[in-house]
Amino acid sequence: MKRFLFTRGLTELRDRFSAATQAMIRTAISSTVLAAVILSANWILPQSAAAYPFWAQEAYETPREATGRIVCANCHLAEKLTKVEVPQSVMPDTVFEAVVKLPYDHSARQVTGAGDPGPLNVGAVLMLPEGFKIAPEDRMSEEMKEKTEGLFFQSYAEGKDNVVIVGPIDGDEYPEIVFPVLSPDPKADKGLHFGKYPVHVGGNRGRGQVYPTGDKSNNALYTASTAGTIAAIAPGEYSTEVTISTDSGDVVDSIPAGPQVIVEVGQAVAAGEAITNDPNVGGFGQVDAEIVLQDPMRVVWLLVFFVGVMVAQVLLALKKKQVEKVQLAEMNF
Repeated sequence: MKRFLFTRGLTELRDRFSAATQAMIRTAISSTVLAAVILSANWILPQSAAAYPFWAQEAYETPREATGRIVCANCHLAEKLTKVEVPQSVMPDTVFEAVVKLPYDHSARQVTGAGDPGPLNVGAVLMLPEGFKIAPEDRMSEEMKEKTEGLFFQSYAEGKDNVVIVGPIDGDEYPEIVFPVLSPDPKADKGLHFGKYPVHVGGNRGRGQVYPTGDKSNNALYTASTAGTIAAIAPGEYSTEVTISTDSGDVVDSIPAGPQVIVEVGQAVAAGEAITNDPNVGGFGQVDAEIVLQDPMRVVWLLVFFVGVMVAQVLLALKKKQVEKVQLAEMNF
């Protein structure tokens, strides 16, 4: 009997230990998976957030310098045409469209961060007058909602609702970007007034050539760092090492994946001479426009003025006919 109880106790202890072990294993696996997900999110999200507008927002208080230059041009060195369409005038507290057009050759392919060819992405910054902002969804028409579907409008900084950023987004899908804008009402905000205001726009296609740190991206032209003779070209998975032989020794220029090396071994190069092609097919452009925040009473008084002019002209015509009749009667008499 004692032996039976002892054996039964061992069996129960083994079962409990087995269940506890399995629970520990399951907990460990769950914790490992959860940690992997968190680490992956922490690794991926900052990279996706660290897009072109993010760098400008971190480095500059406003996207437009005192010279009038928009700061995106500091990294996107090539120049491309950018167009904007805004109404000549708008009434207060109304929604209108500001359309930024980014024309480019859609068959062109840019160099991606990994060095492979890919479609161009686009982006735009719209600097509206003080008080103007992106219209809330409940103020937008169904047609406007369709035009802006898939777009995310971001304020450049907290408290700067009139400076709006969009992108990077697929350029093939969005050859033009529609901004739904709500005009302010100066009668409700005494700090605003009716009148003419400037609108500043910047539009970009493709990746930049320079990072905010000053380093070149792989979407740029690379030149020889010194004068000499090309001694070796060693292609690698992530970069190509170009060795330049000089009187004082060998100098190695590292070319990231993307640009194509155009020099050959034994070729003499000068300092600053291009040793790769220029892979950039995109560029940045900016344009200015003007918009008038119209006072409705001015329109009313303008209409009154037009009516007054018309009435005066009619009265003058009637008076002229009356005078002609009097002159004709005097002549007959």
